Amino acid sequence: MHHPKMILFDYGQTLIDEEHFNGVRGTRAVLQHAAENRYGRTAEQVQAEADRMISELSACRDTFPFPEIPQYPFQNYLYRSQGIRLSITPHETETIFWDAAAPGRPAPGIIELLSELKSRHIRTGVISNLSFSGQALTERINRLIPSHSFEFILASSEVMFRKPSRRIFELALEMAGLSAGEVWFCGDNPECDVLGAQETGMTAVWYTGCLQGQPEPPIGEFISISAWPQLIELLNRLA
Repeated sequence: MHHPKMILFDYGQTLIDEEHFNGVRGTRAVLQHAAENRYGRTAEQVQAEADRMISELSACRDTFPFPEIPQYPFQNYLYRSQGIRLSITPHETETIFWDAAAPGRPAPGIIELLSELKSRHIRTGVISNLSFSGQALTERINRLIPSHSFEFILASSEVMFRKPSRRIFELALEMAGLSAGEVWFCGDNPECDVLGAQETGMTAVWYTGCLQGQPEPPIGEFISISAWPQLIELLNRLA
């Protein structure tokens, strides 16, 4: 095992511990900015239609592997189809929805870990499977972890391909100017994060600190940690 030149992180339940997603709560917050609601739709009714749309779109994923469905066109269709005209921009819509539907807080120990990596001159970045825009993701991370030094924050909504597709990992390597053997990837999802990193040739780190219950472990070779200080301990042993 080699000392990494860069460590990349997943976003949800890795950098940020998000609360359980509540779409109705998010839709209710957006509807407060409705300039017109022609049919008097409630948040529950609008979210029920959103759930039906998600089911239809999810059925297409077997035909077109790893497509990301960005929030901008999704919400544009959703609200217009329900006779709702909003007084806010698409970016404001996705941000208001996300903040209300899934508020988050920094994972325990992540701020200290990022500070330690910076002091060791280990570069950092983010790769996230996310329908929200890269701008919304960057703004959220900047707000919740203002001291970070991420070189880039890459959202699948901006590039279409989702983890575990090699394409999004290889794009991150191109952006970093590094080979896979020089990079570690940390994430909570056994398939998207661990398998994706393994198949790209990165060192995979499975982080379980924000997971609920006893998740099924990944296959193959990986580092497993349940708390971020353990990663610092590992780096100390490699120094």
